Amino acid sequence: MSQELNIPYGTESVTALLDEAEDPLAFLIVAHGSGAGKDHDFMAGYARAVAQKRISVLRFNFPYMDAGKKFPDRAPVAIDVWKQVREWVGQNLSKELAVFAAGKSFGGRMASLAVAEGMDTRSLIFLGYPLHAPKKEDKLRDEHLYPLQVPMLFLEGTRDPFANPEIMTRVVSNLNPDSELVWFEGGDHSFKVARSGRTVSEDGAGLAEATADFILRQLAKH
Repeated sequence: MSQELNIPYGTESVTALLDEAEDPLAFLIVAHGSGAGKDHDFMAGYARAVAQKRISVLRFNFPYMDAGKKFPDRAPVAIDVWKQVREWVGQNLSKELAVFAAGKSFGGRMASLAVAEGMDTRSLIFLGYPLHAPKKEDKLRDEHLYPLQVPMLFLEGTRDPFANPEIMTRVVSNLNPDSELVWFEGGDHSFKVARSGRTVSEDGAGLAEATADFILRQLAKH
């Protein structure tokens, strides 16, 4: 059962859900995408499946989502929230565990921008990185990624309109040598595969194995 939490942010707080693993080996913080919050079936399916693999998972909402607003918080706010959540987790939840950061689309991009500003994480995991807007492949959101030295895992659907496969492959090949790219055949931006018969929750859960495999390999290096 997911545990409901409130994490201080400024004079207010953001809501979060904790899925604790039995005898955890690592701790993963996950942020949602721009259109759906921490309670979405995709996020729930992903978090619970990862927790089954001995990795505790905290998923949190950005303030706009808690406020019921349609448009995402501006980057400086979202980055600041990431930093605060990371700090709070370190003080209250992760104990001696290594902390990893992940995010669906917008949430992952904001995590990487927070790391570019000094946020501490063992690795970054992207659940569908929004490399460009659909049909706007001339405007890439990649510049801040190149200097990052943390290992990065990109989980991408081959039919994602936000990530041209050829361009995404090129970008990741130019990042630090600990960066990896895993393709999910037929998946769109939410990893939905046409006529797969999977639920949204199962689409999220389908990313858990690649996530856990990456995290455990990073732990083995240290």
